Amino acid sequence: QVQLVESGGGLAQAGGSLRLSCAVSGRTFSRYALGWFRQAPGAEREFVAGIGWNGELDFYADPVKGRFSISRDNAKNTVTLRMNSLEPEDTAVYYCGLCPTHHNHYVCRSFEEYRYWGQGTQVTVSS
Repeated sequence: QVQLVESGGGLAQAGGSLRLSCAVSGRTFSRYALGWFRQAPGAEREFVAGIGWNGELDFYADPVKGRFSISRDNAKNTVTLRMNSLEPEDTAVYYCGLCPTHHNHYVCRSFEEYRYWGQGTQVTVSS
């Protein structure tokens, strides 16, 4: 059983910041990359940011590049998404996902690579 639980979502003002966290638990026997996706109403789920197993490599979608930062703490089995300079367009349900890998340096970027997902947390940014 593998579980991912997001937290930290809520309401923020434009230009403000939010910090999302995701706790991973269960039988994760191998290395895994982690990532964040988001889905706005009526839209498809889109990649936001990803990070490799050892935390040295990361990748960001263009709309959030320079504003969001992803990090992980393998000792605590958590991944964090720090969101700065928030915009109303960032409003969405944010999901953390787990991508199995045996590589230290690999970032999963596509939806199909992720095997486990959290339940999602709502982020709403007002003008």
